[in-house]
Amino acid sequence: MPRRSAGPKLWFDKERQTWTIIDGRKRSRTGCGPDEAQRAQESLRDYIATKHSPKGSPDPLISDVLNVYSSEVLAGKLSEAHVLYDIAKLAKWWGKKCVSSIGSQTCKDYAAHRNAPPSARRELSFLNAAVRHWHAEHGPLKALPVVVRPEAPQPRAHFMTREQAARFLWNARRTPHLARFFIIGWYTGSRRTVICQLRWSMIDLRSGIMHRKAPGERQAKNKLAPPLRMGRRLMAHLKRWKRLDGKGAEWVIHYKGKPIKRPVRTWEQTRKAAKLPAYVVPHVLRHTRATNMMKQGKDPWESAKALGMSLTMLEKVYGHHHPDWQKDVADTR
Repeated sequence: MPRRSAGPKLWFDKERQTWTIIDGRKRSRTGCGPDEAQRAQESLRDYIATKHSPKGSPDPLISDVLNVYSSEVLAGKLSEAHVLYDIAKLAKWWGKKCVSSIGSQTCKDYAAHRNAPPSARRELSFLNAAVRHWHAEHGPLKALPVVVRPEAPQPRAHFMTREQAARFLWNARRTPHLARFFIIGWYTGSRRTVICQLRWSMIDLRSGIMHRKAPGERQAKNKLAPPLRMGRRLMAHLKRWKRLDGKGAEWVIHYKGKPIKRPVRTWEQTRKAAKLPAYVVPHVLRHTRATNMMKQGKDPWESAKALGMSLTMLEKVYGHHHPDWQKDVADTR
């Protein structure tokens, strides 16, 4: 008896250096090169939408459930590219199994396979959402399975000291785009994607306002990036960089005029050269900015607005750094 297909998937053809869609014995080249994984995922989604319309089933293949969820729910959303990466991880392990195989033990087996509880928890959340979507739109299923996820980890809030920041910048002195990235992150606490997508047109050096999203650009509800009033030190750096770049420059963070998507390799090289701990990743700049704001007794409401973070999250993760934290009750008799 022939094995059931796990559905179409992406495969990188090293010989031709292109992403290819494999669907059983059929292969379709996407025309996307090695650096175009996101476009390749979009091609896979379009392929699934046009070629595959799985019929309703009370116990479908999980690959079909994930494919339908990708094409019917994720298409066009801001988080699509990020979620598709997690969907691919799920499909690789779960794809040939049926929904009826989802249970406490298989979820634990998947979490053990991933060996990264936060990632496994997030991915299993998408599996749960995909199963519920199928049940509502293409089911009903024989029984709605319970997806068991690893416990939520405690929030991590490592931060850098000024001495560590000085060591990093000293080792980044021959990598101007990385030094710019670090300085903007240090003084604004902005997320990596926001910093890398900054254009000079989004910065008003007269009023001191930085727009962290281009006009008309949509924002995810959990990734807000409101306008920011810049401090004197950051303004001084930006004015100097603007003079160096000239009038025709478009991107603030760039290498030979082209934008930088993510400074992973140069960041890691600089971190190791500065002999800094492994937790010093780009996101630590956001933690550091929030921590410094609280340590210096800044107003939590203004701090949350400047960071694009909810007040609840700021107080939960960083509130204990504020000098007034529990001050009024500490000496209660």
